[in-house]
Amino acid sequence: MGLLAAGIAAGLAAIGAAIGVGMLVSKTVESIARQPEARGVLSTTMFIGIGLTEAIPIMAIVIAFILTGS
Repeated sequence: MGLLAAGIAAGLAAIGAAIGVGMLVSKTVESIARQPEARGVLSTTMFIGIGLTEAIPIMAIVIAFILTGS
């Protein structure tokens, strides 16, 4: 039962991160289309945001492994 819960937790974290990254990239592309001269700043900010967004599922997977005892 614990392995199932860990799998569900990791899956939900991955889905949440995928939605977050998709929204982040979408808004960045939209912003670059409106102001092409701000591309460098927007891209840098986007990559920082993606890194922070992807850290959450990594932490969820680590916590799931710790709780299952694997």
